[in-house]
Amino acid sequence: MKNSTAIAIGGFDGMHIGHQHLFNALGEHGTIVVIETGYANLTPKEERKRFTHYPILYLKLDEIRHLSGAEFIQFLKVTFPKLQKIVIGYDFHFGKNRKYSFKDLKSLFHGEVVVIDEVSHEGDSVHSHKIRTKLKIGDIKGANAFLGHNYTIHGKVIAGQGLGKKELVATINLQTEGFLLPKEGVYVTLTRLDNEEHFHPSISFLGHRITTDGSFAIESHVLDGEIVCKEKATISFISFIRNNQKFQSLQELKEAIKKDIAKASKELKLLQL
Repeated sequence: MKNSTAIAIGGFDGMHIGHQHLFNALGEHGTIVVIETGYANLTPKEERKRFTHYPILYLKLDEIRHLSGAEFIQFLKVTFPKLQKIVIGYDFHFGKNRKYSFKDLKSLFHGEVVVIDEVSHEGDSVHSHKIRTKLKIGDIKGANAFLGHNYTIHGKVIAGQGLGKKELVATINLQTEGFLLPKEGVYVTLTRLDNEEHFHPSISFLGHRITTDGSFAIESHVLDGEIVCKEKATISFISFIRNNQKFQSLQELKEAIKKDIAKASKELKLLQL
């Protein structure tokens, strides 16, 4: 990072298509500077590195929020001694009480300041808070369009209730940490097992098992055969199938799952064409 000549500064939760416009302006020797507020849940912690080839420096907001505008620029110069360009979004604010904007940055920093205008998709401005809202209402396709990639979570594999393989379908049960979970229901997904490089076609359920034991679960059923997953799994969401609902019997639930599988299989085959 000492050789970086350009930096992009922001929260960058989600690494969405708006953020990518900032990264595209960095050039060859760029670094992404993430200001961590503690509220990132689309790409929590170091998840952001999955969506860029640039190195990332993480700064905790609490450690820099007291700085004046001039002190913040000095901090950046010390951290990046070869700094020539700063890339920010149009709504970027910095310094104590967030009182400084890109206009102040241009006067305080004696180098190039690139301000990226608001990015829109089909006439709607792209923001992380809108992606969160879309996920909460189950609008996976809308969220993915804003993200520029499929919304993805991962975690460790845990034991399930033991009912799926015996009575319904075999599932991988997942425990995640830090991710915003979409609306309860059933989804068309892709699932990666352990350290495999490829994803398997799948359907996934997240929510409370209101037909059986009532507990909360994140489950994925792989569609292309018997699977073995020992430690961790990744679920990539494609689209929403249906809401979580209570069935009167396991047989009724099993019939619903068959319909879910048929719908997911059809959609996933179309994606491969």
